[in-house]
Amino acid sequence: MRPVSDLDSASALRVTGPHPARGALTVPGDKSVSHRAVLMAAMAHGSSVITGLSLGEDVQHTLRAVAQFGVMTTQEAPDRVRIEGPIRHEPDDVLDHGNAGTGIRLTAGVCAGIAGVSVLTGDVFLRRRPMDRVAAPLRLMGATVDGRSDGHLAPLVIRGGALTGITYAPKVASAQVKSALLLAGLTAQGTTTVEEIHPTRRHTEEMLVEFGAQVLVEGLRVTVAPGVLTGTAVCVPGDPSQAAFWAVAALLCDEGDITVHGLYPGYGRSDFVGVLERMGADIAFDQTTGTLTVRASRLRAVELTAEDIPGIVDEIPVLAMAAAVAEGVTVISGAGDLRAKESDRIASTAAMLRAFGVRVTETQDGMVIEGGATLREARVDSHGDHRIAMTAAVAAACAADGESVIDGWDSVATSYPRFADDLMRLTQTRACRLA
Repeated sequence: MRPVSDLDSASALRVTGPHPARGALTVPGDKSVSHRAVLMAAMAHGSSVITGLSLGEDVQHTLRAVAQFGVMTTQEAPDRVRIEGPIRHEPDDVLDHGNAGTGIRLTAGVCAGIAGVSVLTGDVFLRRRPMDRVAAPLRLMGATVDGRSDGHLAPLVIRGGALTGITYAPKVASAQVKSALLLAGLTAQGTTTVEEIHPTRRHTEEMLVEFGAQVLVEGLRVTVAPGVLTGTAVCVPGDPSQAAFWAVAALLCDEGDITVHGLYPGYGRSDFVGVLERMGADIAFDQTTGTLTVRASRLRAVELTAEDIPGIVDEIPVLAMAAAVAEGVTVISGAGDLRAKESDRIASTAAMLRAFGVRVTETQDGMVIEGGATLREARVDSHGDHRIAMTAAVAAACAADGESVIDGWDSVATSYPRFADDLMRLTQTRACRLA
């Protein structure tokens, strides 16, 4: 077996444990911010320079997609791109978004405002994910949206242009749905308002203002006025969702001490910190510097409900692993939307926990986790879900006694290509990729 850094890609990762997790690091640029920066730069008039861009495959798919609209993209450095907008015509090829749910849903909002026909698709996992929650309101705005299973699944075919602004109240709290409608609303006749049942992350609202849009936030109502975006400079901060894996890594072992620098402090992106605080973690997040510090702590069980979920939707798998070693029984509910992520994330998280010897019961919209587990070595199927793969890797390195194997490791390239190298450096574990 060769060390991780010697291999470009493979289907599985073998990890030995347990080891303490210590050290400092930076994580990749925020994936959610990166998608939005690329799309808004493509819509904007003039030149935009984006630095700190996520290097994962998801964002690369979005970059390739905007080039199909006649937008010029110039890679000035690995994490720096110059984009010359605005969009000039309907896409001249199918827009392949790989595994990126955020990419395809937000791009659908952009395509709805473009006169012409757009075809959006993705890999086998993305083509299983529901698209009707975006397609339905875009139809109400005047776009024609079709797809497999009566418009429920990709590939999607969108004929856009001549939109009318609407007021829409999604039944499920979703920053992706909100963002798609706000982007479509920029080209609509009249204002577009989204009324949320729970507050979701505000990346889109914040960035629209940077690009010169008129946005009004009133409690759970967000309104955008039609208008022209202007090119600008965007610096993408580190991704808090990626930092959550290192926070839990420090908490899974007896001598954990991790610092993550330069994280995005935006609304709703560090809610996992509050959850871990409720669990008794020695954790702090400096909103001014974006620095997260975490030290080994004795954890206790917590109850997470529908009001918590929008702010921790991406961190549920790794928080569930923290719950596995906490004292008491953790109950997660109101998370039914997780069944339509890269995998059925409730089922795949529960399966991962069981593989490590954790007692867990699946419910329709969550799970019940019996804490106090001593993790054993495991073989885990990621189901093509990068967050399951990375959670399993930190558990294997920091808490499981023996040699564990995570299948489907190549899914991690969508968001954090260097994750295995950072894991080895911080834990001194032996991690090898298997063909």
